Amino acid sequence: MKFAYYPGCSLKGTSKPYEISLLALFRKLGIELEEIPDWNCCGATFYMSVDETGALLMASRNIALAQKMALDIVVPCSACYLNLLKTVKMIQEQGPLGQRICRALEKAQIPIDSNNLPGIFHPLHVLVDDFGVQKIVHQITRGLQDLRLIPYYGCLLVRPFDAREDAFFPTKMDFLLHSLGADVVSDYALKTKCCGGTLTGTIEEIGLRLNYLLLKEAQRKGGQAIATLCPLCHFNLEMYQKKIGHVYPESFAMPIFYFTQLVGMSLGLVEKDLGLRRKVPVRENRQALGR
Repeated sequence: MKFAYYPGCSLKGTSKPYEISLLALFRKLGIELEEIPDWNCCGATFYMSVDETGALLMASRNIALAQKMALDIVVPCSACYLNLLKTVKMIQEQGPLGQRICRALEKAQIPIDSNNLPGIFHPLHVLVDDFGVQKIVHQITRGLQDLRLIPYYGCLLVRPFDAREDAFFPTKMDFLLHSLGADVVSDYALKTKCCGGTLTGTIEEIGLRLNYLLLKEAQRKGGQAIATLCPLCHFNLEMYQKKIGHVYPESFAMPIFYFTQLVGMSLGLVEKDLGLRRKVPVRENRQALGR
């Protein structure tokens, strides 16, 4: 099983632990990832709001490069995943915008075949739908028993362009973590509510409020840690807990993990291979999890 790998900007920077754990986990499972050569930014949320066409053109270049590799694409960042998925849809429909994308790629000497576009997959889809949860379960060495987890998906992964999950109540991460022995809080009502995205850096009071609500509900549900799959969600939930405690009456010391770190942990991968040594509250995480 082999895929083209599009890391996006976050996994090469602030979300490096996500990439470390993803690559280590896929190596452990024998899933091959080949990084797309000379990939570029997908356009992300900032650019999409300023110039949607420009953002889609940026995303389309990565798709064209992957098409040359004759591989489907694994995209771990939820924002990148949404942008690439949306771009594929535009090219497939061959409306005015899709035709403009194709003409631009032709002009850039990276022509794209709109009838043979690569599939866009999040690592969660690969693990649950393609590789298979039972194959993962057979490799468990320690499991996640006695760990009460809050699965938080965020709002980007389940937007309307993706038909692989229920947009309001996704369950794939719940199922995966439960199969590894965790006590999963499946009725966490805010699992697809927005974390505020970049509002923590622009309109901070709104961003802090949104993250406060997520953390408060996770704490109310008795969660020991939150599992997420989006770099920006992870950053907001982990890095702003102290500041949230200064604004609101509750204080939080909630460990935030990428789901790939938790799966890797259950399969016996060590802290270094999971990027846990790079996490800010690693001592608190270890103490909270009793590990």
